[in-house]
Amino acid sequence: MMTNPRFDDVRAKAADATREDDVQSVYTGLVHDDGRHEYYFANDTEDASELRETAAVQLGMLVRVLADRSESDVDEITDLAAERAENMRLK
Repeated sequence: MMTNPRFDDVRAKAADATREDDVQSVYTGLVHDDGRHEYYFANDTEDASELRETAAVQLGMLVRVLADRSESDVDEITDLAAERAENMRLK
C-alpha cells in the first residue's frame, strides 16, 4: 500500500510529460522497495557543453526539490548525493 497518495498521480504525470514533442532531456531514476535502482537518461544532443548544461539543470531541479521536501539545505543534499554517486556502480 502506498503511503503517499500523490505518488501515483505524479508518476503518471511524469510518464505523460516525457512524451511531449518539445522535451530536450529526460532523466528518470527508479528506486525499488528491495533497494535496486535503475535510471533512464537521454538528451537530444551530442554536444558535450549542451549535455553538461541540461544535466546541471536536471540536477539542480532535483536537489532543490529534495532539499525543500526533506527540510534539509542544498548543501546537505548535495553532499549526500555526491557520496552516493562515488559509491554507485552503474549497470
